[in-house]
Amino acid sequence: MTPKLCKAGQQLREQIDDSFPDRDRSSDGWIADSRHVAAGKSDHIPLKGIVFAIDVDRDLAGKSGKPDLMPYLADQIRKAAKTDKRIKYIIFDGRIASSILGFRWRTYKGSNAHRAHCHISFTKKGESDGSFFNIPMIGGE
Repeated sequence: MTPKLCKAGQQLREQIDDSFPDRDRSSDGWIADSRHVAAGKSDHIPLKGIVFAIDVDRDLAGKSGKPDLMPYLADQIRKAAKTDKRIKYIIFDGRIASSILGFRWRTYKGSNAHRAHCHISFTKKGESDGSFFNIPMIGGE
């Protein structure tokens, strides 16, 4: 079975790509590499053929020389997650936000601080719900 990215992951990535067409994609990813597999637990590892996570490179500006915008986008995704039940958690720049503390940022203690990219994991609802994300920096209100 060929793995597929969940529909919510496809939609969020598409909105980010549309909003930042010249962004750097070198730290992007969605399917588990050998490190994820060795760790044994990751939303990048397909579950029944579906992957429930994406990584988005920090450099949204690409060659345009704009300032670092990922801290703002990560925060907008975090805020959206409070009501959008497709988002499971976000890890970025040494912090994690999940439903455990109402999607407030807290220190992330995992082995990868996710400084080069933002990690977004999706819930089971994200498998079939590819509707538009209402996030201001990527087309929402």
